[in-house]
Amino acid sequence: MGVRVVVVDNAPELLTKMRGIFRNMERVELVGCFEEAVTVVDFVKENPVDMVFTDIVMPDISGISLASVLQRLAEPPAVVLMSSIPGFSLEAWKIQAFGFIEKPYTRLDVAKMVEKYEKERNDICV
Repeated sequence: MGVRVVVVDNAPELLTKMRGIFRNMERVELVGCFEEAVTVVDFVKENPVDMVFTDIVMPDISGISLASVLQRLAEPPAVVLMSSIPGFSLEAWKIQAFGFIEKPYTRLDVAKMVEKYEKERNDICV
């Protein structure tokens, strides 16, 4: 089974970068890209999503607030927070986000998070 991923970032160029990263990644299906975090909650409620990669600093609601809302869903996705501000890694830990990636990120950074998710999902299913 593939990993269904959503990306949230208010910077269109970073959404394009993530599309390129996931386009070339086996076993990953990019099911949505959003510039506004508020639209993601409804999307995740209506569609199966395994992972959400989200920027932290956004104009509508922060990625941290988004993660908190998603964690309250019946089947919450794993949330990976992304920021160029390293101090946010502590916030990610506090809210028990699945992971944190510091910007600028690479394809390898993203792939490692997906691999970590797959490993944990497989460990649970065994």
